[in-house]
Amino acid sequence: MFDDSNIIVGLEIGTSKVCAVAGEQTADGALNIIGIGQAASRGVRKGEIVDADQVEDCVRNAIVEAEQMADVEIRTVYLGVTGGHIRGFNNRGVHPVVSADREISEDDVQDVIKNAKAINLPAENSVIHAVRQHFFVDGQDGITNPRGMLGARLEVDVHVVHGITNRLQNSIRLVKGLQLEVEEIVFNGLASSLALLTNEQKELGALVMDIGGGATDYAVYVDGVIRHTGSLAVGGDHVSNDLGHGLKVPLSRAEKLKRDHGSALVDKALDGQTVTITNELGLPLKTVNVGHLQRIMSARLEEIFQIIAQDLEQAGVSNYLRAGAFLCGGCARIPHLARLAEPILQLPVSIGRTNSISGLKSALDQPEFVTAIGLAKFGSLKTRRREAKSALAGIKGMFGKLLQRG
Repeated sequence: MFDDSNIIVGLEIGTSKVCAVAGEQTADGALNIIGIGQAASRGVRKGEIVDADQVEDCVRNAIVEAEQMADVEIRTVYLGVTGGHIRGFNNRGVHPVVSADREISEDDVQDVIKNAKAINLPAENSVIHAVRQHFFVDGQDGITNPRGMLGARLEVDVHVVHGITNRLQNSIRLVKGLQLEVEEIVFNGLASSLALLTNEQKELGALVMDIGGGATDYAVYVDGVIRHTGSLAVGGDHVSNDLGHGLKVPLSRAEKLKRDHGSALVDKALDGQTVTITNELGLPLKTVNVGHLQRIMSARLEEIFQIIAQDLEQAGVSNYLRAGAFLCGGCARIPHLARLAEPILQLPVSIGRTNSISGLKSALDQPEFVTAIGLAKFGSLKTRRREAKSALAGIKGMFGKLLQRG
């Protein structure tokens, strides 16, 4: 049995599935995936809870499955959040350095970060993340660590992700009702990018798009830091709904047609072909034109990428994505999705692969598990930072005692 104290769990409550990923923090600080649990999702719409009782059962089942596979007891989770109400923007904090020698101290750094976080949000909103980007000292930019430098004016840029408090609390309360503690909530788009991107890709500039059942989350890195985020309340379920209406078939049949014959691009070789769907008794119900099916899918998926492309253009980051774009989420399995996205985004697009994470190969290679793996990765990075801070404090305390004795 694994040591429960080293276990970090990511929990994603999605529209199509609930997924729990258990990872072990190894001695060298790496993350090793040791268990995964999933359950078909009920009671979630557009990435948000609409029936707590149904969702509770799904979360419980996913957690139990992850516990059994990992042979651990799960007590805490890093919880993913999504939804059309989530927004991101960049903000700058300013702080005058008032010490006599003008040397920038740790207190100055903390004060400028606090100023950057002091933003005027709508009363019903809360900050999910305030991610530090770069510091400026007397106008000099690109500084990653200003401690010990001399200056009169310290500034910092942060990327702020926020959402409506009550809608965020719905997920937290549900999880706590299962006797689990929520270590932290994490925006799904940020979690996915942590699982997929290497440091080099972050430096070059990259876009990660997580297209799930009910929502599409995305995050942009430029010069090694997160520069832009977004969330759309549109995903694979909307493709299925379009198929249901366009083909005049039940939603369950539309979902199956999407899986069996779907494509993001129309395959001209199949344009004249038809498939016959049957009813519950196996009797022919309807004949569907495959080309028509694929045109309906392509139109909805194209719309998602057009919205993202327009948002990136408005944010001024489109020309800085030299590493290209990466897809994940259940919809990443749709054939030719990357080929559809490339001309719209004007970027090379590929299916993302998890990096710097070891463990269950069956989980690491699946695009629909990326977000939950990224949530565990977020927790791993947080744990490492806490441990490093604690060790540093211990060293400082020891030196302080030695100086007092001297």
